[in-house]
Amino acid sequence: MSGRTKLAAVLAISALVAAPTATASAAEPAGPALAKKLAKKVTVEGVNRHLIAFQRIADRNGGNRAALTPGYDASVDYVAGKLRDEGFIVTTPNFSFEVPITDAETARVDGVNYQALILTASPQTPVGGVTGPLRVVPEDATTGCEATDFAGQNFTGSVALIRRGGCTFEQKHLNAFAAGAVAVLVSNNTAGPLANVTLTNPGKIPTGGISQADGTTLAGKAGASVTVDMRYHNETRTQRNVIAETRTGRKNNVVMAGAHLDSVELGAGINDNGTGSAALLETALQLGARPKVDNAIRFAWWGAEERGLIGSEEWVRSLTFEQQLDIALYLNFDMVGSPNAAYFIYDGDNSDGVGAGAGPYGSAQIEKAFADYFAAKGVPTEGTDFSGRSDYGEFIAQGIPAGGLFTGAEGVKTEAQAAKWGGTAGVAYDPCYHSQCDNLGNVDRVALGRNAGAIAFVTAAYGVSTEDVNGVPPRAQRAEARSAAALMQSAAHDDHHHLAVS
Repeated sequence: MSGRTKLAAVLAISALVAAPTATASAAEPAGPALAKKLAKKVTVEGVNRHLIAFQRIADRNGGNRAALTPGYDASVDYVAGKLRDEGFIVTTPNFSFEVPITDAETARVDGVNYQALILTASPQTPVGGVTGPLRVVPEDATTGCEATDFAGQNFTGSVALIRRGGCTFEQKHLNAFAAGAVAVLVSNNTAGPLANVTLTNPGKIPTGGISQADGTTLAGKAGASVTVDMRYHNETRTQRNVIAETRTGRKNNVVMAGAHLDSVELGAGINDNGTGSAALLETALQLGARPKVDNAIRFAWWGAEERGLIGSEEWVRSLTFEQQLDIALYLNFDMVGSPNAAYFIYDGDNSDGVGAGAGPYGSAQIEKAFADYFAAKGVPTEGTDFSGRSDYGEFIAQGIPAGGLFTGAEGVKTEAQAAKWGGTAGVAYDPCYHSQCDNLGNVDRVALGRNAGAIAFVTAAYGVSTEDVNGVPPRAQRAEARSAAALMQSAAHDDHHHLAVS
């Protein structure tokens, strides 16, 4: 073959190798054989066994698996032990954070102390508290949600008592502040204390939560002098994440998937987030430590998510820019078996036009990969905003594309959603969200099985190729391209030599 003939042949081969691959579906072109095999192996029965383990761990450790409790430590040991037995490279890196230690949490009226739990983001009272007349906001469907709720009474220098419900705690306290109150007590609208709630943004005046029963009692003491004393100091505590990585696949284009492992203090956290943790664990175990993947797959179980996304934030921030650059994408799974389930996918392209906007480049492709999987199964889906309420937050903040699944928390299922997915309209996706009843009975196992299959499929597919997300092709394609380039260079050299001799 002449130099010119050889060059023409190589150019034709090179054009085929370099031609763009179809990316309409991120899942199908990217290693469908491995993805389909893994999705079949990750069964709801296997996932459920881990949920049983989490429930028993909670039952043996005070009823919860919250950060800084024996139940969380036992959960870490369970997950890390399973992964080590399977041969993964497993670490449990520590992170430190400040924990508020209560110094005072009382509302004192007529010589009787009532528990008042300071809301997250609330300012503290001075030592000795603040004192004023107790003013009760009249109850309706939106108590304290409108400025007019505070008309007709003099709230200047008062302590406002407001029933929960109808709007955010932040809105209630801002209205009370605007009316002249010096402190706010929000009473629960269901039995039990008002705990683990937040003002979201730094508050204007001290705001505390009291139980439904105490709120009813205090409502009968309108006008009485009340002293609210809510103070704390911070101490440093240390907690662990669990990080596990395959022994195969390149380490400079890692596919990462995570779920938070901790529960709230009120319960075992089986849906939130035993479901995400269990589905991720079963995916890892069925994948194995040495899968035939081009990209290493790194799994993470985060600590202290319920205290403010602390474990994931601290871990991502501990990485150098180059180490962050090694992460191709992040997949997040927080509540994937809600009992009145929706099928939400994080809105990577902001096609819904709601809230925070699109994720970093590649997030839209991740959303489509999940959507295509569910569409092929005949399951309709909806987008959900990157609201900042889960562990994808710091990844997005650092420019790492992200996506994931969610079956709903305290939001209420609409009539249209009930018609589409089944379940009950007008009821929360998870009526036991952040409650004691978030146990083994609080899971839709059909939804859990479908989501576990999607988790396995998309994770494995990206383990083979992330080309649609960041342009990094599979190794075989890169090798073909290098071979073609070498042949082209050789042919060009031969052709140049031939011309020179001629």
